[in-house]
Amino acid sequence: IGFSGIIFWFIAHAKKKDLFLRRIPGIDAVEEAIGRATEMGRPIYYLTGRNGMETVSTIAATTILGEITKKVAHYDSTIKVPHTNPIVMGVCQEITKQAYIEAGRPDAYREESNFFVSDEQFSYTASVDGMMVREKPAACFFMGYYYAEALLLAETGASTGAIQIAGTDAEHQLPFFITTCDYTLIGEELYAASAYISKQPVLVGTLRGQDVGKAAFMILLAVAGILVTAFAVAERPDAMRPILNLFHPF
Repeated sequence: IGFSGIIFWFIAHAKKKDLFLRRIPGIDAVEEAIGRATEMGRPIYYLTGRNGMETVSTIAATTILGEITKKVAHYDSTIKVPHTNPIVMGVCQEITKQAYIEAGRPDAYREESNFFVSDEQFSYTASVDGMMVREKPAACFFMGYYYAEALLLAETGASTGAIQIAGTDAEHQLPFFITTCDYTLIGEELYAASAYISKQPVLVGTLRGQDVGKAAFMILLAVAGILVTAFAVAERPDAMRPILNLFHPF
């Protein structure tokens, strides 16, 4: 209840004035990547990962897609979003269309910018790799959850000379993205990116509320650790037990 109260308070506060968010270099580079693609007349590739809409990372990836598409519409560049999940493709089609409308360029929207490739992991990977080699995109975005295809996709994108920005909460794929991409959003930075780009009060307030809640929990852990240590030194197991029981479920 207390944690929810903190989040609601920050959401209300964000509606009144801008809240500070830590800079994320990978998101700051979005403008540069889109501008470069426009100057070179080459497309932008945006991938949303392998999972469906039931995962948080995919939801974050589609939210970021909407904000990036607004910038693409503004620069009159070309974005291509190859999909491995038909439901994610349907959601991204609506998000992309809405982004062009909000950017004031509904006439520039192309239905074929979102297209289905394959739901088989390595058929999808091989197809997208072939597209990258042929079209040589100027920028590649890898957002969402990835598996063994991560290195194959990112390495191919790097070979074309594209600016690459990745973001994932798949910790086992982070080393590959860090090695092959120019910028990598690590773990929760992927979730924060949608708030960072859009500046929507609900997203920004929720993000700040989560940070404050985690800070409060860390302080609580530190205080509990000190008390437990003090009671153990004083040989007071009866006083130490209630504190340990408080954290036992975790």
